[in-house]
Amino acid sequence: MRVYTFGNGTAEGSADMIDVLGGKGAGLAGMSRLGVPVPPGFTLPTDACRAFYAGGETLPDGLWEAVERGLAFVEQARDRRLGDPARPLLVSVRSGAAVSMPGMMDTILNVGLTPAAVEGLAAESGDRRFALDSHRRFLEMFAEVALGVDATVLQDVREAVRDAAGLGDAHRLPDSMLARLPDAYRAALLRHAAVEVPVDPRAQVEAALIGVFRSWNTRRALRFRRQNGIPDDLGTAVTVQAMVFGNLGAGSATGVAFTRDPNSGARRLFGEYLPEAQGEDVVSGAFTPYPLSRADARPGAPTLEDSDATAYAELTRIADLLERALGDVQDLEFTIERGTVWMLQTRAAKRSARAEVRTAVEMADEGTIDRDTALLRVDPERLTRLIHPSVDLHARPRVLARGLPASPGAVSGIAVFDPEEAVRRSAAGERVILVRVETSAEDMEGIRAAVGVLTSRGGMTSHAALVARGLGRCCVTGCADIVVNERKGQMTLRKGSAVLETGTWLTLDGGTGEVMLGEVATSPADPPAAFATLMGWADARRCLEVRANADNAAEAGRALELGADGIGLCRTEHMFLDYDRVSLVREMVFADSVATRRAVVERILPLQRKDFAALLERAGGKVIAVRLLDLPLHDVMPSQREELSDLAAQLSMPVDVLVNRARVMRATNPVMGHRGCRLGLTFPEVYEIQVRALFEAALDVGGAHQIEVVVPLVTCAEEMHRLRRRITHMAARVADERGAPPVPFTVGTMIESPRACLVADRIAEAADFFLFGANDLTSATFCIHRDDAGRYLPFYLENEVLAYDPFVRLDREGVGQLVRTAIERGRAARPGLACGLSGAQTADPDTIAFCHEVGLDYVSCAAHRVPIARLAAAQAAVRGEGSSP
Repeated sequence: MRVYTFGNGTAEGSADMIDVLGGKGAGLAGMSRLGVPVPPGFTLPTDACRAFYAGGETLPDGLWEAVERGLAFVEQARDRRLGDPARPLLVSVRSGAAVSMPGMMDTILNVGLTPAAVEGLAAESGDRRFALDSHRRFLEMFAEVALGVDATVLQDVREAVRDAAGLGDAHRLPDSMLARLPDAYRAALLRHAAVEVPVDPRAQVEAALIGVFRSWNTRRALRFRRQNGIPDDLGTAVTVQAMVFGNLGAGSATGVAFTRDPNSGARRLFGEYLPEAQGEDVVSGAFTPYPLSRADARPGAPTLEDSDATAYAELTRIADLLERALGDVQDLEFTIERGTVWMLQTRAAKRSARAEVRTAVEMADEGTIDRDTALLRVDPERLTRLIHPSVDLHARPRVLARGLPASPGAVSGIAVFDPEEAVRRSAAGERVILVRVETSAEDMEGIRAAVGVLTSRGGMTSHAALVARGLGRCCVTGCADIVVNERKGQMTLRKGSAVLETGTWLTLDGGTGEVMLGEVATSPADPPAAFATLMGWADARRCLEVRANADNAAEAGRALELGADGIGLCRTEHMFLDYDRVSLVREMVFADSVATRRAVVERILPLQRKDFAALLERAGGKVIAVRLLDLPLHDVMPSQREELSDLAAQLSMPVDVLVNRARVMRATNPVMGHRGCRLGLTFPEVYEIQVRALFEAALDVGGAHQIEVVVPLVTCAEEMHRLRRRITHMAARVADERGAPPVPFTVGTMIESPRACLVADRIAEAADFFLFGANDLTSATFCIHRDDAGRYLPFYLENEVLAYDPFVRLDREGVGQLVRTAIERGRAARPGLACGLSGAQTADPDTIAFCHEVGLDYVSCAAHRVPIARLAAAQAAVRGEGSSP
């Protein structure tokens, strides 16, 4: 076991050893090697933390000897000795994981400060108050972190002394009272916890190390790692560093700086500082810091640029040096000790989505990084905040629940549980959020009237999600954190059991899936000029085509405006979501004769023809893949006797006969029932009229078209052969009737079952392309229904039964292997077979990386996710994941 020293222009580690030294330790080593003024210190590597926990929370063998070597290095570098009453060495003990976890772990400052050292520090500095205040800070931090004592124990003592002095701020206590605080703290610690702060400075260091190691597994750190997908076995490094003092009187300060504005991305020094303070004062929120530069000056507030121009110039020089050397925007922590600038940390800066895009492009233009690096710098998911309204970054909302981000945007409105009430209140000028268990065709007018939709059930392709996206409404679905009672007009939070009634103000963020209480401030869509540049670079770099799912002309238009290469999937069943059209499908399904069914189909023909014509016009010659009807009959079954009565009248059929027919036709498992190509084979009129409408529309519109006809849910080759013959026959028939050349087209299939993947070579004999349906293939492989998964999937994720939601990220081990097998077998039978993937997972960067790796030709995602997929595809190409053609 060893430690890594740094300081005085030398370092045993380096900036690229983040996995070993953590972000803080690697940054300090890198700065020291660059000659940046860094207080000397040493870092205990992450494997020491892992060994600490493996050994039952004790320091591993050999570590203390290495710590002694590190302490000797620091003592020599600073010409001070730990525990020396005349020239005491004080150190900070700080955590620093390989993955940034801001504020989640602990730090102790001024370790090594004993009663004797307090007097020596006071004499050496000529500032007794500084020495006393440093001791106070040490005792408070040490008690909480190293001894595990609740912070309020010593806070109560300090506040009692403050109140007795008649002061409003404990930091203004006179020296005499500060001098008495250590004895009062000692008594409180003995009384409340039977513990004491050790006087031996080496014992302090040892206890501080153990305390900081233990902060890796505090409740807040564990929760943060769960929420951000950070493994628990990484461990934290710990850095021990000589103290420098920002509270050492005039000319001293502490602060945080960014090499560029983290909000806008502007190239200038940005940050805040506090004079005569220590680091935790800036981040604690107890004080209001001052801006560094005049550009951010507030009326009446000083700036470092004005108050200490020399220190500001030095800080600017260091910031420029570090950004150029490290090739990224830096987040800096610094201390100024009597005019001398010391750097305590540098790391890649967190920044807004706007700044992320702007800085990536500008740094590439400046030559600091190349374009590939610029593409990797931007998180694809964060692009949503640029192209759709989002919750303001500075808002501090109360998040009530989280569901699936089904349709983007951020909206506020009053909760309404009845669609008719939503229509009334919207007409009266109120902003309404429609809250339902799940929506159906009967809710359409309520969805249109609402600014947003929230459902407790359903997935990313549920009725609510599809309709909301088509109408451009914000939508959060599958919110298992709430229980909706539509009849009572209320919803109950599963955690906390709070009940929210009709009229409660809510805010939805369709980009994150968050449901917030009240009217939360939002920011409009406002991409910077650099966004178009970055997307252009992404398109030039990616190998995968990015198409969009679009079921109407408006949705197709939005997709193409966002850069889609075409329409990868038009799901024709979604054209029947309105009540009037659902009624037509019901008439067709329940018709008791072929003649009656054909009569209904003839009424559908002009509607479908008009739909397809609008889509083809909007596609403008780009590829458009039209999936024939894939509608489980369960979805159109009337649920109320009143609806059955209306349908019976339309069909001139006794209602009791219709009730019995509905009972017979109702599927035990709708997802595995009478749907997909089975519907087209058993009710041939349905696909016949759809194909006729499609090719008639193509001839009506004119021009060149790239039409792909998609046959859904094929599980055996014979299904594909039969339906291909029918499609080809109808296309030729339409052309012959019109006296026109046949419209060019290809015929392919949705691969949505494990069997289809395994017999893909035989299916490929009749298919020009495969389009993998990730949603249904995942359902079939896991035996999970998307709409039911919300009842147990959160438990699986929280308890790590599954690493991620397979309906959000493609399961590589199971579903992915089926896809890989189908591609290999399909292309063996038909070389050059085009293959794509559609489904809710297709805008997930890891899923897109998999698609690139296995050689898919394209992905098809929701229209609003197109920019995300474009950038993720470019990143996959940059990383060289596989050998996509």
